[in-house]
Amino acid sequence: MRVAINLLTENPGNPSGAHWFWTRVIPEMANRLDSGEQLCLVVSPKSRPMYEDYGPAVSYVTYPWSNERRKLRTLSEHVYSPLRLPLAGIDVLNTLIAPLVNVSWSTVIHMKTMHAFTAPESLGFLNRTYRRLNYPRSARVADAVIINSESMRAEVDKYLQVDPAKLRLIYEAVDHDRFQPGDATTARGKVAAYGITKPFALFVSSLWPYKNCEGLLRAWAVAGERVSGRQLVFVGGGAEDYLASLRSLAVELGIGSDILFVGQVPNPDLPIFYQAADALVYPSFNETFGLPILEAMACGCPVVTSNTSAMPEIAGGAAMLADPYDPASIAASIAAAIEPERDRLRDAGLRRAAQFTWGATAAQTLDVYREVAERRRSHG
Repeated sequence: MRVAINLLTENPGNPSGAHWFWTRVIPEMANRLDSGEQLCLVVSPKSRPMYEDYGPAVSYVTYPWSNERRKLRTLSEHVYSPLRLPLAGIDVLNTLIAPLVNVSWSTVIHMKTMHAFTAPESLGFLNRTYRRLNYPRSARVADAVIINSESMRAEVDKYLQVDPAKLRLIYEAVDHDRFQPGDATTARGKVAAYGITKPFALFVSSLWPYKNCEGLLRAWAVAGERVSGRQLVFVGGGAEDYLASLRSLAVELGIGSDILFVGQVPNPDLPIFYQAADALVYPSFNETFGLPILEAMACGCPVVTSNTSAMPEIAGGAAMLADPYDPASIAASIAAAIEPERDRLRDAGLRRAAQFTWGATAAQTLDVYREVAERRRSHG
């Protein structure tokens, strides 16, 4: 069985969370391959260095472009795949959007978000339209569709009307080698280099409107004395105009001196923020998984998150849940997580995070590949 994993949707100059996912899952799958099984990574010359040293059972199928040239990359996926993949002897193609012509392979669609439908403002017009047209088609031709939460199952059913028998729920995970408890005092000393001078609550994610950063700022203002002497720290990049609007809102609310936007941080530093924070606050309007929830829990950081979409599912009773549309609800949950519920949330979060491992994700993903490959062989 030869499985092609389409990694072309990554921009080598600006990798996404999906890149992090695959760099964790590919080596775990490689360690579990049986004799006669091989992973073939679909990469471009520019993206190949992002995926190296996985051993002899992992090879490469090279296309001209990845997402640094989005239009050409998209064209190549549809035009080049029917020629190139059969030459590579591919039995299973794992991809987000199926090529227009699927010749000789089984197709596994790997859905991570439904933002084209649930948060359309986070995508440009052409990208949004392309996904809205091709997600339903891809689900129809797929042999299996991997989803990462029950919330995603509901969204796929609502927007794509896919055959429920095709859906395979496989949770994502957290890297326990990186994200683990540490000494809070030591961690606070290290994050001081980013301008953090007080105890703080933390937000981690790219800054998009659907992440509800405005609601978090309003909640911080409502919390008032309950968060006195603390900073609210945002870790993650965003568009400059949106970032400017958030800064203006913080000043307007009278909390400008409490708010710190540190931007993106190097991957090795991210666990230190969780270890140092009083709480992670993640009040998004919509998530299909919500990896920062598990990262924070694995580090012993109490979590506040939304009571909607996938967030309660992933938190599993180990977080304070708030109404993302109600700043007062978020404020009350922050106050509870910082003080009276802190120890309970820390212990419950560590237990919850331990249930999610990349080894389990990899093993279940391989099982889907084997299932669809065997089905095609048995049907001739």
